[in-house]
Formats: sequence, structure tokens, C-alpha cells
Amino acid sequence: MPQLIRIGTRGSALAMRQTEIVSRLLAERGLKTETTIIRTEGDADTTVPLHQVGGQGIFVRALDDAILRGEIDVAVHSMKDIPALRPEGLATPAILPRDPPTDYLAFDTPLDEIANIGTSSTRRRAQLLRHDPDLEIRELRGNIDTRIRKLRDGDYDAIMLAEAGLVRMGMQINGIRLPVTQFVPAPNQGTIAIVCRDDTVLKDALAPLDHPETRMDTMIERAVMEEVGGGCFTPQGIFCRDRYLIAEILSLDGSRSERIERRVDDIDDARFTGRELRDAAADLIREAKTTLGLEKP
Repeated sequence: MPQLIRIGTRGSALAMRQTEIVSRLLAERGLKTETTIIRTEGDADTTVPLHQVGGQGIFVRALDDAILRGEIDVAVHSMKDIPALRPEGLATPAILPRDPPTDYLAFDTPLDEIANIGTSSTRRRAQLLRHDPDLEIRELRGNIDTRIRKLRDGDYDAIMLAEAGLVRMGMQINGIRLPVTQFVPAPNQGTIAIVCRDDTVLKDALAPLDHPETRMDTMIERAVMEEVGGGCFTPQGIFCRDRYLIAEILSLDGSRSERIERRVDDIDDARFTGRELRDAAADLIREAKTTLGLEKP
């Protein structure tokens, strides 16, 4: 066992809380840890939409690089932030039991008076507009505290959050949990993943924290995501529970979608399903990339 595990994390309150959870679990196994805060590109400017600065992967790259340079041993991530393409030399030896995967609509305004909602997610935007095309969807980035403060300052009638973040932070705010059948979560939403360099000693030390059932469901989601492509730019919800998969791709305005629901037996089956969904939604994927300026018409 390593004498000390150096953990890297973003500096947000939620990222720190997730790292504390992992540090505590390791301490219970007699392993000593120290934490290093690493600033990522995604933390530098929260005024620009994610699709313009590289998507969710911008929260992960700096930590990946720090592992590969040997500055840290381990990084703790919200698993939904980890992009499909990963650098060589990294491993994910532990995925913790999943917290609530659902989206949460937080509001102080009476529900029937909500006219605008804040979110930076193309998926959430599309799903909200599918639910109500008359809603005004406003760009909202920043850590969980910043977003809640903007809600309470009256900048938004409501905001969309991952419920797991509220649970981990012990926050209770007015709002409603949104059903996964209508607001299909982002792939791996609600899950903490531990990434390390591809080193046998490290992987053996971290492996006891792995939750096999969560790993299977999240790996099915990632297999579908990898086959679909499009990253976080294309509005896509992919969610699996006990191998039952719901996967959908939407137009940016939520008016059109392609969806598959079925039981998935294994990762190969998930990949087949992902290719099937990709082919059915090829026009939606291409349209989203073109509209967002990520691909030429």
C-alpha cells in the first residue's frame, strides 16, 4: 500500500466535498491522503457558454495532466465531467455508489409563474423547451453556491441543478425533483469517479472503494455516449439503472428527438444501442454542431 496518496481536486466547494468523501473512505482503510487544489480552465471564466470553451472536459484536463506529470496520484471527479476520449496512462479503479442521478428544479417563484430558467447545459435547455416551448432559458454557469445566490438575488425565476450536488453539500432548497423519464440525466450524472495513473499499487489501493453495480450502469452509459459522439454539445440524455437504459438525443430547441428504451445485457450490447441511436439521430447531431459553430454547414 502507498504511504501517502496525493489527491488533486478543483477548488469549488462541491469538488472539495467530493474529495473529502474519498479521503474519509481511504482513511477508514488506513490510508493517508493529502489534497492539492488545481485550477482548471473551466474555472477561469464562467461567463462563456461551455460549448465555446471546450465542454465539460475542461474541468478534467488539468487534473489529468497533473497525474501524468507525477504531481498528484489521484483525481476525484464528478463522473459526468469526464469526456469519452481519455489519455493513455490513466485508470479509473473506483466508482462510488451512485447518489441521486436526477435533475432538480430550484425556485423561489411560484411554480406556475416561472418564466425563465438558468442552465448552461444544452441537454437541460432542450428538455425544458420540450416541456414548455415558451420558457426563456438563460445561460448560467458557476459553482453551486454562485448559482443559488443568483437565484436568490432574483436573476432567475428558477435554476437547474444536479440533485446529487445538493445531497453531497447537505443543502435543502425549495424545488422539485424532475423525473428521469422526461428529463433523462446526463451520462454518469450523480456519480463520483476516482482516476489515477495506471499503476498497479495505486489501483489495488483504490479498488476496494469500487461499487460494481454503479460501475456496470455507468459503463453502459459511457459506451452509449462514446458511440453517439457529440460530447456535451449535442443535447443527449443517457441513463441506466439495473441495466435498463433510456437514451435520447434532442434538437437544440427540444422540438424533435430520437429515443431508445430497452434492457441492455452487456457493454457490447450498449455499444450496439449507441450506434443505433447515433444513426437515427444523425441529422440532430449534425444540426447541433453546425448551429453551435462547431462544424461547418
